[in-house]
Amino acid sequence: MNEFRYTSYAQEIIFGPGSLEHLSGAIERFHWRRLMLCSTVSLRRDGSIARVEGILGERLVASYEHVQPHVPDFQVAEATNLAHEHEIDAVIGLGGGSAIGMAKAVSFALEERRSGRPARAAFPTDQPLVPVIAIPTTYAGSEMTPTYGITQHAANGSARKITVTDVKITPKVVIYDPLLTLNLSPTMTASTGINALAHCIEALYSITRNPLSTAAAISGVHTITSALPRCYAAGHDVEARGEMLKGAYLAGTALSNVTMALHHGLCHVLGGSAGVPHGIANSIILPHAMRFNLEATAPQLAPAAEAMGIVPSGKSAGAAVEEAVQRIYDLIGQMNLPQHLREVGVQEADLPHLAQIALQSRAVQSNPRPITQAAQIEAVLRAAW
Repeated sequence: MNEFRYTSYAQEIIFGPGSLEHLSGAIERFHWRRLMLCSTVSLRRDGSIARVEGILGERLVASYEHVQPHVPDFQVAEATNLAHEHEIDAVIGLGGGSAIGMAKAVSFALEERRSGRPARAAFPTDQPLVPVIAIPTTYAGSEMTPTYGITQHAANGSARKITVTDVKITPKVVIYDPLLTLNLSPTMTASTGINALAHCIEALYSITRNPLSTAAAISGVHTITSALPRCYAAGHDVEARGEMLKGAYLAGTALSNVTMALHHGLCHVLGGSAGVPHGIANSIILPHAMRFNLEATAPQLAPAAEAMGIVPSGKSAGAAVEEAVQRIYDLIGQMNLPQHLREVGVQEADLPHLAQIALQSRAVQSNPRPITQAAQIEAVLRAAW
């Protein structure tokens, strides 16, 4: 870590119970007048969208409320057309990673449509033409990152998830309100919580890690492994929900400036090409990806084991991390999440094809333990199957 590069993002973070009430003031400070909301039907049902509508009033001029998982390309086109028709000047993502990802995708696509040129930033300080406001209701972490994924559908029926990374994508305002997470189901709590934990793990051994990402990741591991079981057991515990949301913030911060690796590369393939929900894919793959990388990453992951309460005295770094892997696996099982790909509809015959797709992933190619053959990836998938 004696050499690293770091890009800082211009964001306003508003954190705490009831912080949704600060949304109006934030919008006034930026002088946004015409806003669009990207969200899901479940948040319409639980009243969250109505709360946003009540705060924004006539400034909310459009809503796209049926975002599907993995941000399908045809929905991005629909939402972008809606945003264009209503001449919006900022877009809100309310929900989990898919809703916030949709808001990011609309922001990027709308800038390209309006400017007639690629929305890519030329400098790290470039700002978006259509900013994103993120209001997370899960622990997915997209609100802190300059990245989103879109699932592209081919004419032959195949699908593949691609990721876009650019400084302009990073949300300008993020509102973390634990009260918005009280209705999160046990399964969504558990799966998106493991997703947040995976962000910390991959940030710790990322080949582009830096001192800030490492510090945030270690703190995130401690916070998440402490708060997640409490949230799962008692979803209306506001203090636990706040701690877990803080863990997700730390995890997203850790991941926002580093390169992902095998774990996230595989999860994107399983989501885009096999339809596995992202949090569930994380829960299945994380222990296996950690074991695959153990020989190359034990020194980087040892602090995570210690953050989980594993006493390092008398243990090698590898032994401490192996104990951490087992604890994570056990936690996933205790929260009744699937632990095998066969439980979520992935066919054994599809594993070689999924491995071939994953081999092309930039994240997989950035893995700390070099991956040069699809057979290496297939072995991880078979262990998880």
